[in-house]
Amino acid sequence: MLLALPLGTLRLRFLERGRPVPSGLLEALEMDTRSGARALADAIRGRRATNRAEGQRLRHLLRFETELWASGQKHVAGVDEAGMAPLAGPVVAAAVVLPCGYKLKGLDDSKKVLDPDKRSLLAEAVKRDAVAWGVGRAEVAEVDQLNIYHAGLLAMRRAVEALGMVPDFVLVDARRIPQCPAPQRGIIHGDALSASIAAASMIAKTTRDALMTVYDAEYPGYGFAVHKGYPTPQHEAALRSLGACPLHRRSFAPVRQALGLEPEQGLLFETSPASTG
Repeated sequence: MLLALPLGTLRLRFLERGRPVPSGLLEALEMDTRSGARALADAIRGRRATNRAEGQRLRHLLRFETELWASGQKHVAGVDEAGMAPLAGPVVAAAVVLPCGYKLKGLDDSKKVLDPDKRSLLAEAVKRDAVAWGVGRAEVAEVDQLNIYHAGLLAMRRAVEALGMVPDFVLVDARRIPQCPAPQRGIIHGDALSASIAAASMIAKTTRDALMTVYDAEYPGYGFAVHKGYPTPQHEAALRSLGACPLHRRSFAPVRQALGLEPEQGLLFETSPASTG
């Protein structure tokens, strides 16, 4: 009889490992005189409620894809970018085609997943399970030449081209990609509303973070492995102390100030309000 087992064994089996709970066990635990048994029953019921809520969240996250799949558009690509706001480094975009009905526990907008290890695990799971995925970049020189908004669009187009296939439809976070090879739809806050875009945001973010860690060794002293090029007080202090390196975006005001250059009027206002990342 399961109740004859130590409560620690039951907790490991049914709560931590998530094995199916046999019929009647919860009721028996709730009627047990041991407070630990009743606490275990409460914890199992809480886990069930959490799992139901996560399942509902993931179904809601697929609502755009589900509509497209139902219309016969099997290969739906989600596209997002990372690195619009930093003072240094490239913009990195990703495109992901998920299998129909795909659900990945914990998948969300990468900005909401604060643990870097969890982001990496989610990104690796998406890469493993995706029908196709690709990454595109816009380099620092292109950011300075085109401006950050259009450089982000360029990185997105390159990510779609890197899929190795032409998708039936493209879902994009907040924008429209020029010269996109498939019909597309821009969704405001799409990385929080579409599973495909969220998956792309996870790959874009982790890919760019890994690049900035590599650049940290090439350009020591700036702290790129820590702040990833974003305008933190540490980064701006290093910029004032060391000057700009080849990774710095000369069209961004703090970099121009460090170089003693006049600001480029209006340039930073060309970005879309929803395009930070």
